[in-house]
Amino acid sequence: MNTVDYTLHGPVAVLTLHNPPVNGLGHALRTGIVDGLDRALADPAVTAIVLTGGERQFSGGADVREFGTPRSSMSPHLPDVIHALENSGKPVLAAIAGHALGGGLELALGCHFRVAHKDATLGLPEVKLGLLPGAGGTQRLPRAIGLEAALNMIVSGAPQKAATFEGTGLLDQVVDTDVLAAAVALAEQVVAEGRPLRRLRDVNMPTAGTDAFLQFARTNVKAAAKGLPAPLACMEAVADSVTQPFDEGLRRERAAFFALMNTPESRAARHVFAAERAAGKLPDIAADTPSRPIRKVGVVGAGTMGGGITMNFLNVGLPVVLLEADREALDRGLATIRRNYDNSARRGRLTTEQVEQRMALIAPTLDYADFKDVDLAIEAVFEQMDVKEKVFRQLDAVCRPGAILASNTSYLDINTIAGFTSRPRDVLGLHFFSPANVMRLLEIVRGEQTANDVMVTAMSLGKQIRKVSVVSAVCDGFIGNRMLARYGAAAYALIVAGATPQQIDQALERFGFAMGPFRMNDLAGLDIGWATRKRKAAEAGVPHDPVVADKLCELGRFGQKSGAGWYRYLPGAREALPDPVVDRIVADYRIARGVRARTVSDEEIVQRCVFALVNEAAHILDEGIAVRASDVDLVYLNGYGFPARRGGPMCYANEVGLFNVVRTLRRFAAEPGAFDWWQPAPLLRKLAEEGRSFA
Repeated sequence: MNTVDYTLHGPVAVLTLHNPPVNGLGHALRTGIVDGLDRALADPAVTAIVLTGGERQFSGGADVREFGTPRSSMSPHLPDVIHALENSGKPVLAAIAGHALGGGLELALGCHFRVAHKDATLGLPEVKLGLLPGAGGTQRLPRAIGLEAALNMIVSGAPQKAATFEGTGLLDQVVDTDVLAAAVALAEQVVAEGRPLRRLRDVNMPTAGTDAFLQFARTNVKAAAKGLPAPLACMEAVADSVTQPFDEGLRRERAAFFALMNTPESRAARHVFAAERAAGKLPDIAADTPSRPIRKVGVVGAGTMGGGITMNFLNVGLPVVLLEADREALDRGLATIRRNYDNSARRGRLTTEQVEQRMALIAPTLDYADFKDVDLAIEAVFEQMDVKEKVFRQLDAVCRPGAILASNTSYLDINTIAGFTSRPRDVLGLHFFSPANVMRLLEIVRGEQTANDVMVTAMSLGKQIRKVSVVSAVCDGFIGNRMLARYGAAAYALIVAGATPQQIDQALERFGFAMGPFRMNDLAGLDIGWATRKRKAAEAGVPHDPVVADKLCELGRFGQKSGAGWYRYLPGAREALPDPVVDRIVADYRIARGVRARTVSDEEIVQRCVFALVNEAAHILDEGIAVRASDVDLVYLNGYGFPARRGGPMCYANEVGLFNVVRTLRRFAAEPGAFDWWQPAPLLRKLAEEGRSFA
């Protein structure tokens, strides 16, 4: 199949891009555009050329399927294609519908005239991949819409509707009808009127007052960039559109593009981009597996989690039956949901009408019988197996055949929960993260008997409610919390060794974590981990041996909610203040264990905590709990505050080098009294020995 279809509309040659799903500008498509252009230029009957992607899609930019392959660097490169269009002796018009993003918009900027449907989306989002537009976008866009507007668009990476640019040099026409027909008509008009060909490269940029603006902009961009190189590089490239001749600006832009390509931050961003697209693919489930329709959802529990889960569905127009055990708890939950929406309305994110529309989608109830016609039921009740059992037996009794039954458990065995029902194929875990209406991560836990169409439905629903969905098999804590247990154990061991909670938190926050483990522990509540450790000891039939955190819990120090945990908190404040009481508890714990405190470096803190995550994740991959290493990264980036600029723990391990990770783990494992979990996982050792990475 041709990647570019060549047709004639009278004297106008129409080049239609054809590279589904987004008309990615791969090598074949780039070649096809130039070939089509040359054919039109060689035909004396052709007076103008229209470039289109059809009525649904212009181009989404680079073809991600060619990333890292030889084809991505084969000529003609995108700048070559744009140069050919720009220097055509016949008028070239872009007919834009759907998306014109990244290289797609740069391609359109190389045309002489541009027509867009009013609802088309235009943008240069390269900064989100740690890059800048590398095919003239930083030089042509300012000449089309002005310096300030172009800078904001490029540094933010935020796309905008075509209607926004009506009346600017970016678009010659904005239409709400057939964009191709409009472009062909404009092409004929341009020829008939003998209009000069308008090349954006020839537009002179005004320079008056730009020095002061650029200095102001640099200060703002630097503050917002938070150490990321791409926003600052975008800033300087756009500045070149004013301070440099066009060709020199292009040269600098291209050099900056390739420099950014080689930064760890860009590699991490591109890794995450690819990871999000891979996460929805399950190797053992056929792509054409049908999903089950979800028209109504039931949620058991109107507390913090249940209310947040409910809001996810209300936000996309799905009605929710919300169940509680008593009227007081139900009213409290409804009031919390309304308060959250009212706060959004006060910030201008929702209208009053939208708040009322969403609240009207809730059917509050105290009776399980009202779940009789839901397509999906999710429980968000107390994290205790006997409580879950009662709920699932009730759901099994009242929900219609084919309804999906889901648990929001963060630790418990989904297979055991499924066994409480007569329909284990319809049962899975949907582990939302708190606050559920804000956090992007959704762990979809696949039981041994969960049906394929149930998994497909869950993945589709996750996309509908705008979550990053990652599939996990069944184990204690699934992917995220199982790894968190090792991360926490490494941090606790550092406390015993001689570090303080504040030193550990500060070291990991400087590394890039949103919050250190002890501040996070205080925020989540120390009593949750305390209950888990006691449960595991009971399940193993051994006495519970309290760790430092348990000693704090024994004193009623559960974190922020009780005013004290690893830190102390003043009434009504969230600032974590060091507490001498904790220092004494830790010192007593060391004495009881015969440990002499030593100096711990920040580098050691980061290595122990992060490599503990990596090692446990390698076990998780080896056991088939996670489908791919990049799924693990998505879990930690979206649910646990791992620094985005590092791409997740597995991406970071690849950057460090698995040989170095294994060598460090072996050193930790060789220390007297070391935990056996410091031994490098078999998969990690194998990859390191073979010189491979998790990628």
